[in-house]
Amino acid sequence: MSLTTRPEAAIEQRPRHRSRAALATGFLVLVGVLAVVCFFSITMGARGVGLSTIWKAFDDYDPSVASETVIRELRVPRTLIGLFAGAALGLSGTILQGVTRNPLADPGIMGINAGAAAFIVFGIMVVGAQSASTYVWFAFAGAGAATVTVYGIASLGREGATPVKLALAGAAVTAILTSATTAIVMTNVAALNELRFWQVGSLAGRYFTVFWQTVPFLAVGIVAALCAGRALNGLALGEDLALALGQRVRRTRIVLFATVAVLCGAATAACGPIVFLGLVVPHVARMLCGPDYRWILAYSLLLTPTVLLVADIIGRVAVSPGELQVGVVLGVIGAPFFVLLVRYRNLSEL
Repeated sequence: MSLTTRPEAAIEQRPRHRSRAALATGFLVLVGVLAVVCFFSITMGARGVGLSTIWKAFDDYDPSVASETVIRELRVPRTLIGLFAGAALGLSGTILQGVTRNPLADPGIMGINAGAAAFIVFGIMVVGAQSASTYVWFAFAGAGAATVTVYGIASLGREGATPVKLALAGAAVTAILTSATTAIVMTNVAALNELRFWQVGSLAGRYFTVFWQTVPFLAVGIVAALCAGRALNGLALGEDLALALGQRVRRTRIVLFATVAVLCGAATAACGPIVFLGLVVPHVARMLCGPDYRWILAYSLLLTPTVLLVADIIGRVAVSPGELQVGVVLGVIGAPFFVLLVRYRNLSEL
């Protein structure tokens, strides 16, 4: 292979099991599935609503009609936040797995979500931050600090930041930050109920105010992540070959880690620390579309919010009229997948 070969060309030289047309068709199918899930996210819950009610809620809104208010003020912003935050978490997981070349990398496992949550709780409880547009900056700081800390710890020793060391360092940092978050919250019993979703993640009670305050950051991070496919394809070939192909590996990693910090920080500010989503979905996307990160990112963009919204719907109807937080449902779904991944992957090759 010529040293002037582009990373995409190297990917193309691998055995191709899926044509471009098949990949595009699969993408369109996922768009349709996501649209259907969004519809059910708006219509399903403790109070079921029909198409006529949805139409009236937007065409002829009557604030005195409870079902129309539920749609406009609760379910629509909840669904929109699920769309953007889910996409952000899936893309950040894909980038982390590509940058670290670690199939077990995930914003939750790597401590990034825990860092964002800990700093948000600190900002709310200690500094007095009240709105998402304010404490989202604490989320960025926490996500960035956790990323630097995990990578710094994993880099100690002659082997450098190996995949296994990154996972272990992430687990340790997550445990410390989760304990710190719990300690801060428990010092104010009155705020315990209000802040409990920062420990497991939830879409409940997320209004348009939160959506509009976090969506600019989510949108910027999503666009940056979708532009990272070529860089991730280069890193997938190995650091030496990526350097030979002209890629500035160190700068690329810094930019990608910064993108992950923005995605995770904004997503955590919107709905709390949601784990396993960034771990599970990239593997499913890879199984569906192959090794090209341009397609893995595109598929993750659709798959992750689909899974998040399905989990949210399950949480609403499983214990109706009560509700399970989406983080709990995803933990039940994601934990077995994580166990199977560890069981059937050869960890010596990570």
